[in-house]
Amino acid sequence: MKNLIQVLHITPHLGGGVGKALSGLVEQAAQVKSPVHHTIACLEEPEKRIFVDRAKATGCDVVIAPAKRELATMVSAADIVQLEWWNHPATLRSLCSQPFPPMRLLVWSHVSGLHTPVTPPELYRAAHRFLFTSPCSYEAGPVKNLPEEVRNRLGVVNSCGGFSGFPVKEEPEGCDIKAGYIGSLNFSKLHPRYVDFLVAIREPHFTVKMIGDELNKDILQQQCDRAGRRGLLDFCGFKENVVGELMSINTLIYLLNPEHYGTTENALLETMAMGIVPIVLNNPAERHIVAPMKTGFIIESPQELADAIDWIKNNPAQFKEMGKRAAITTRERFSGKKMESLLTDHYQELLGTDKETVSFIDIFGKEPPDWFLSCQKTPQIFAEDTIGESMLTDLSVHGLIEKTKGTAHHFHKYFPDNKKLMRWSHRLSEIANDDSTPFI
Repeated sequence: MKNLIQVLHITPHLGGGVGKALSGLVEQAAQVKSPVHHTIACLEEPEKRIFVDRAKATGCDVVIAPAKRELATMVSAADIVQLEWWNHPATLRSLCSQPFPPMRLLVWSHVSGLHTPVTPPELYRAAHRFLFTSPCSYEAGPVKNLPEEVRNRLGVVNSCGGFSGFPVKEEPEGCDIKAGYIGSLNFSKLHPRYVDFLVAIREPHFTVKMIGDELNKDILQQQCDRAGRRGLLDFCGFKENVVGELMSINTLIYLLNPEHYGTTENALLETMAMGIVPIVLNNPAERHIVAPMKTGFIIESPQELADAIDWIKNNPAQFKEMGKRAAITTRERFSGKKMESLLTDHYQELLGTDKETVSFIDIFGKEPPDWFLSCQKTPQIFAEDTIGESMLTDLSVHGLIEKTKGTAHHFHKYFPDNKKLMRWSHRLSEIANDDSTPFI
């Protein structure tokens, strides 16, 4: 192991997309006998151990909830420290609670940075290498304004752990449209006016199978009722056997909030890898995944959604070929093999640089409210004592009232005695529970 590149991953948890990506990375590294030994510092006890166990099965060391001194020792021993980046309070607490030994810092960002949460410009400057998980992040204002020397240290590596267990569907030509959606029904992810788009579809008995949590089921059902389309959405709830549910659809109507923070969009990629044709909005992350009229549809209005559905009905042979292209290109572009190879190239390049001291307090600030505000696109919303409600919009507000995802509620949970976070969290709760709020 002495001759291997020692990479330490720092992540708040190993759930969801990051858990799949990191377990997929170490599995692929073991398969190709990579010159890299991966160690994962998971800052919190995992709620589910599936990705922890997958990583450990490859020989990867996974250290759960390391103490401050232990984490500093791990940083010192690593050739490269890879920060799995998004604005989780556990990450910011760990980084800003102690000085660290010099390191070669590689940041792998799992959020786009286009909307909240944003990445502080100082983190781009401090990193020896800063990797996006989607090219859309180059569109962020702070990135465009970086000096050339910093921009030269940027790159893109998609965070997809591969498609094992997601078979390619064999769709018979000329079959009916079977539409679905998979993922969270939280309006910070799902477009708040999802139903408004669907009611434009000219087929009166059209139904979309909703696979995922039922967080906003009642609200969505009320919207359907008001539109006179009671059976428009078929709520299936969360399913352990996602593949079994996906086998029953051939069209994914994946319309997301334009201010969502996602990048690789695993749910979208997994359905495309199965040969399911997606219909997405012209959002930055999605347009870097879907090739219009080749592997799916990119739309901008309810009328365009209706037109896409009509095209599918009238062009069954082309629709079937579109699904095949979606499966082939997705598996080529977003393979675990490609992800591992690109990251290893970056590791090897970084070995030629010197370790440096990184002051995370200088990047994020000294106190929990500073850490929270450093990742807000519009920090002015959060005044000393209250919330600037005039700056909230029907798209942005849903991300701010989430209980997790680096919101004021999330930070208040981790730092319950902090008065600023307490005031912000309480006021956001009042806004969310106020029936007169026009965009909730």
